[in-house]
Amino acid sequence: MAAIEERRICIKKTGSDAGEEVTITKVIDDNFVMVSNGKKEKRVSILHLEPTSRKA
Repeated sequence: MAAIEERRICIKKTGSDAGEEVTITKVIDDNFVMVSNGKKEKRVSILHLEPTSRKA
């Protein structure tokens, strides 16, 4: 998926932090990425992210 790339700003769709803006910091594989919300970094499934047209 071309929209899933480093420095892309996304919105989390699921979980306790749904609706939060995060930035993709590293693409792990076809299913997972590392995201950062400015405070901490965590591994997230790409199915739980909604990419935006903005880049960090």
